[in-house]
Amino acid sequence: MRAAPRPVIRPASRLGTPSGGDPDALNAPLFHSLIERLESGGRCVVMDLGAARTETISLLGQFRCRLEIVDLAESLDELNAEEDASRLRRRAEALLPAPRREPIDVVLCWDLLNYLQRLALAAVMDGVAARARPGTLAHALVIMSTPRMPARPAGYVPLPDHRLAAHRTAGGERDAPRYTPEDLGRCLREFSVERVMLLRNGMQEYLFRT
Repeated sequence: MRAAPRPVIRPASRLGTPSGGDPDALNAPLFHSLIERLESGGRCVVMDLGAARTETISLLGQFRCRLEIVDLAESLDELNAEEDASRLRRRAEALLPAPRREPIDVVLCWDLLNYLQRLALAAVMDGVAARARPGTLAHALVIMSTPRMPARPAGYVPLPDHRLAAHRTAGGERDAPRYTPEDLGRCLREFSVERVMLLRNGMQEYLFRT
């Protein structure tokens, strides 16, 4: 188990002038830095915990990547409803791809961490960590400033300029858990905080490392 250091939170600066597209899209510097690492590296394995999105597949298709899509959004209620730790671990394992000889290098969590209750969050991320190599990076958007959030995950997608646009769904709102760094440290037991930044919409953008 790793002790998560208390991160220094810095406001995100703008990454130049947006090149068209969605005017409400987020400048996400840590996502941008993750893509830059893929551009400069060799072969990697990416696990996407969100739904299959054309934009994500197109972006990662430029690199030497194997992409594994999990799409946890459809299983959130099932995971959150389970209170028995052993059964919850088995459910999480069943949803994740079988471990392979080639471990994961990058995990894309998008905004899904906000929709997992603490026990479910720990079970899922323990399963992810078991499939990851040392030094794997996980990217996530965590709601902190607002008490309410959409009832279902927004489904963020990358734009050509590496900003992130939300594919919002209808269905009202729900309370946001507003996980603190300490909460995340307790739930993401095999990860430590690499970097965290405050985005202009009040979300915190995280990079975690195994």
